[in-house]
Amino acid sequence: MKMKLKFLLIVFFAGFSAYSQVAFDAVVSKETLGVNERLRVDFEMNKDGDNFRPPSFQGFTVVGGPNQSISKQWINGKASFSKTFSYFLQPKATGKLKIGQAEIEIEGTVYKTIPIEINVTGAVDLQKDPNDPQVAATENVHLVAEVSKSDPYLNEAFTVVYKLYVSRETAVNGWNELDAPKFADFWSQSIDEKQFKVYDGSFNGKPYRYVILRRTLLYPQKTGELTIEPLALNINVEAPTNRRDIFGMRITRPAKITVTAPTRKVNVKSLPEDGKPESFTGAVGSFDFDVTASKTKLDAQEALDLTLTAKGNGNLKLFTLPKPKLPSSLEVYEPENDQDVRVSLNGMAGSNSARYTIVPQQKGNYPIPPIRFSYFDPSTEQYKTLSSDEIIIDVENGPEVLASNDDNKVPVKAVNQFNYIKSDANLVAQNKDSFFASTTFWGMLATPVILIPLAILFGTKRRAYQNDVKGNRLRKADKLARKYLGDAKKSLGDQTAFYLALEKCLHNFLKARLNIQTSDMSKERISKLLQERGATVETTADFLKLLESCEFARYTPSSSDAMQHDYEQASRVISEIDKQL
Repeated sequence: MKMKLKFLLIVFFAGFSAYSQVAFDAVVSKETLGVNERLRVDFEMNKDGDNFRPPSFQGFTVVGGPNQSISKQWINGKASFSKTFSYFLQPKATGKLKIGQAEIEIEGTVYKTIPIEINVTGAVDLQKDPNDPQVAATENVHLVAEVSKSDPYLNEAFTVVYKLYVSRETAVNGWNELDAPKFADFWSQSIDEKQFKVYDGSFNGKPYRYVILRRTLLYPQKTGELTIEPLALNINVEAPTNRRDIFGMRITRPAKITVTAPTRKVNVKSLPEDGKPESFTGAVGSFDFDVTASKTKLDAQEALDLTLTAKGNGNLKLFTLPKPKLPSSLEVYEPENDQDVRVSLNGMAGSNSARYTIVPQQKGNYPIPPIRFSYFDPSTEQYKTLSSDEIIIDVENGPEVLASNDDNKVPVKAVNQFNYIKSDANLVAQNKDSFFASTTFWGMLATPVILIPLAILFGTKRRAYQNDVKGNRLRKADKLARKYLGDAKKSLGDQTAFYLALEKCLHNFLKARLNIQTSDMSKERISKLLQERGATVETTADFLKLLESCEFARYTPSSSDAMQHDYEQASRVISEIDKQL
């Protein structure tokens, strides 16, 4: 009898424990799906909880949810509870994706689901339900990328235009970008649409309406076959079904779809080597060239400006102007570069100029020889060279140029440069005193007494220095910032190495001064922290502009003058921020 009672108690407590156990699980509708299919994931729990936190769904787009459902049942005297959070996901790409852990707090304890791996394959054929608005929307909405030229030359402008075609029976209620093209191998400039205008057109021979979403001007920076990455959109539509109302009108239903423009490729041709002039510095387009001097008559030690200007249409921001060859007796300063460029669908238009400040040191006439400027014209597929006129600089007043003449040599007086050394030592013998009780004796005796406290103090300071993790990290960052600034100076002329070193310098400088990590270095956060610590708005803007120059240099070539200017700007801005902070 006692054995039966014990057995019943064990069964009862085991059943109660199983009933009271908390379950929190993630369930997916399928573990393998096509990139054009959707996935449902349910987070189910058998007890109510608080502070539900879903995973980030990295690699997916949430197209629906969270939808919440609660179920309570009482069957044969037993109560059951179920609560579910549901999401509908659209994969962004093929491959192995993972749905991370969700969290919920139940009765003071945090429970987590087990991550689930999803295998996303290529697009699959879907069963088409004529009454499904999703199917109708997919067939009636198309995103197209139109390229103006499929075989441009290196640094020749062309455009890519993204158009959204919608059938006349479908209405679009809005969209948002899922993935925007990066244009990594191009210099790019987006031409903003001030307002969206609807045009009438055709798609696959059928009448459609379309809107231009984006126009982008591109200058290829590499030769060969280059890929223009696709644009992907999430679109909310009202799509027609095969059902009709009592008046015979087709019933429309809301749907959310994902459309992607097809990937486009262009074959970029290299510039011909035959006939390439020595004065060619990378200009591609159609240009005029002019060289002017602010004055041609002046006195010695007065300054004049020599300005070289290239005007026209082409890659104005992507080439350097030729350097003038001037007489050595003219003191020439580094040029100031100025670009007045307008960007449109036809490319860059405007001017690129370099202004040299020249200071003659002596009286005389100084000819500035003609300066040649060469460019490649894609329309004629030929190089063209423009030349300026010779300019004579007349220096009227100043010291004469001294001609070298052997008869007019000035005698130099010989001077004995070793007169300060005495030839007689005048050595005097010293008396040898007893070492005991001498100054040396007492000094050696007192040395350990003085050095031991100093060693203890030094050891304490050294341990405190080593244990100061934060301070050591900041000091190391400051040291690295100065090191990389020196590396940038040594790399002037090598664009990749220079801007990589300069970017590392700026990042380590921020780590040392603002105590932030690289992952936290957004422009808004940097601006906010610098101004909170006392930096002026102008200095902050100059610092952010340097960071933009480092980013911009990854995609476009930069001249040695621009690198020199950025280095000097970085030295000045870092010094200013040090003073202001």
